[in-house]
Amino acid sequence: MSQAESEAAFLARYDPADYARPAVAVDLVLLGLSGGRPTLLLLKRDRHPHAGRHALPGGFVGIDEALDDAAARVLREKAGGAPAHLEQLYTFGAVERDPRMRIITVAYLALLTEAAFAEARARAPALIPGTVAASPAAEGSVTVHAADGAALPLAFDHAEIVALAIRRLRGKLDYSEVGFALLPELFTLRQLQDVHEAILGTGLNKPAFRRRMLDRGWLDPTGRFETGTSYRPAELYRLGQTPSQTPSQTPSQTPAQGD
Repeated sequence: MSQAESEAAFLARYDPADYARPAVAVDLVLLGLSGGRPTLLLLKRDRHPHAGRHALPGGFVGIDEALDDAAARVLREKAGGAPAHLEQLYTFGAVERDPRMRIITVAYLALLTEAAFAEARARAPALIPGTVAASPAAEGSVTVHAADGAALPLAFDHAEIVALAIRRLRGKLDYSEVGFALLPELFTLRQLQDVHEAILGTGLNKPAFRRRMLDRGWLDPTGRFETGTSYRPAELYRLGQTPSQTPSQTPSQTPAQGD
């Protein structure tokens, strides 16, 4: 019997019911900047478990659905399809992370520009903003606050997911273009520094920061200047080529980029 026939015979008698199958979900860390602070878009749970708590937008992965496709679908269904930079963050699989049953979730960073953040809120009014307060320490704690300053208790292990998302963003700021996903296509150096300070949770030396950014060669000056300001307008830049970008990169590698 050929190898192909042997495998076909094996698959014909294979019974998936022989093994317990956990459910798989995706959860989105929908993150933008509001008032110079990292801000999440959350949903308040109206049913058990954890009724009344706030949760990251998420959903179960279909049996015939790829993970990235599921994340993009959740973005459409629960955030109105606002354009976002999607990238896989981490898989959370603690046995008792969900009291209903064994559920493994794959968390995604979904980074929003200021315009996309406002668009998501307009398209999906059920989304509630929560400001992230994170310690500057590498392994510091993270809390999320409502507009009135009250702490928002998060459902399941979502506080752990948010904490990892902030750590990941901080770790990638200096060697990748991820921070630019929070900026419009054209931005000033001041706006770029605001993003870094918001994510890092600390102030930065202005001359040193600008010199470091310009020396990398990532930024392309446009020769254009911001308008509508009461002070001297600043020059506008755009992101050029970075080390993590290659000529073969396609939009499918960041599936939720706006068209």
